[in-house]
Amino acid sequence: MKRIYFDYAASTPVDPAVTAAMRPYFSKIFGNPSALHRFGQEASAAVFKARLGIAKSLGADYREIIFTGSATEANNLALRGAVKSFVYSQATAFRNQNIFAPAAKISSPSARWSRLSSGTKPSVSAGCSSKQSAFVQNFLQPKIIVSTIEHESILETCRDLEKDGIEVVYIPVSKDGIVDLKKIKTALDERTVLVSIMHANNEIGAIQPISAIAEVISNWKLVNRKKIPIFSCQLPVTSYPLFHTDAAQSFQYLDCRPENLGVDLMTLSAHKIYGPKGIGVLYARNWQMVNSDSGIKSQRTNYQLPITNYISPIITGSGQEFGLRSGTDNVPYIVGFAKAVELISNSRELENKRVGKLRDYFWRGFKKINSKIAVNGSMKERLPNNLNIYFPGNRAQELLIKLDLAGIAASLGAACSSRVSKTSYVLRAMGFSLDRASSSLRFSLGRQTAKRDIDYTIATLIKFLKIRR
Repeated sequence: MKRIYFDYAASTPVDPAVTAAMRPYFSKIFGNPSALHRFGQEASAAVFKARLGIAKSLGADYREIIFTGSATEANNLALRGAVKSFVYSQATAFRNQNIFAPAAKISSPSARWSRLSSGTKPSVSAGCSSKQSAFVQNFLQPKIIVSTIEHESILETCRDLEKDGIEVVYIPVSKDGIVDLKKIKTALDERTVLVSIMHANNEIGAIQPISAIAEVISNWKLVNRKKIPIFSCQLPVTSYPLFHTDAAQSFQYLDCRPENLGVDLMTLSAHKIYGPKGIGVLYARNWQMVNSDSGIKSQRTNYQLPITNYISPIITGSGQEFGLRSGTDNVPYIVGFAKAVELISNSRELENKRVGKLRDYFWRGFKKINSKIAVNGSMKERLPNNLNIYFPGNRAQELLIKLDLAGIAASLGAACSSRVSKTSYVLRAMGFSLDRASSSLRFSLGRQTAKRDIDYTIATLIKFLKIRR
């Protein structure tokens, strides 16, 4: 039986060259990269080389590359780490000013924003000065802005943060799956810690206008810089709101250089680009290039850098990854990630054209089956390997099983959600009916996809689709 794979958006096979690059680090160069002896130094050198390679592909500094255990962890570090640092920065500002009497102290930063979420302000002792009152009244409750179609590692993290009193604003999308820039602009205020909008959606392949969003945020900073509350002179006011994008799906196909996108934080995943599972990256702009006494100027940006780090670790321990992600570095997987990045950087343009032509050929084949078949999302602002197809009158789960029995792998949507058979929240957020969301399948192409695979799939679908002519 044929075996045809149309689920490259869920995961990709490890490239043989990646496997070969990783192999020595399982048994030959196996030392702990934190160790001082030669075995450790060899492993550490491999990590450093990999970090340099990934940084070069992004036009970044090697110290801006933070290795994590997955893209999900990188997303968590971006969101939770930014909120944690924002709250701690405020606590530091209060402490450094020494404005509170003992009775005014609150047990923890968590308690501070929990009180704010219930509509109360920290209290101060009788006889407080006007400066003390201003500090208290201007204590900022953290706020995050995300779209309604983000990956679940973003949305579920936001829902968890909401339980702790963090405000989250969910920006709607159009029928094409594109975020509303005007609503992002309206949602921005002095409490906004971070805006997180994915570069390209994992279900429908919709490419978001990241550079335009970055411009909206940058313009807001310029206009509102003087409106920051009194105590914010102690905070990295020129960094907030931070801008994060999840580029796990887009990195293989699009220009993801942070300087071009205008982002502060960016998530990458190895297993989406023919690398190993279990390794991710968080790009964090200039976070470590900070003078603890005064702000410094970046050589690559025009705005002043923060006087405190703008993300804090969520996994603590021995302080690996510049103190942002503790845990022994996974040397083989880090090496594999870097090799995968090298390979896609060398083949991106040609592969984009090849896969794009196959995708369009696939779409024409669907239309030949029946004109009622429709694509979900825009065919223009879309990753070249993605098709999300609506089959009216057919249950997607039934189609998926029939295709699988014929040796064809497709997907209901996000791989992380498919096993529980949930209706696509992405399609529902785009305004499509429950019936349409329940009758749609994702086909994502990759390096091994050939024209004959598409022909076989179309011929197979013709046999059992209820809408065939």
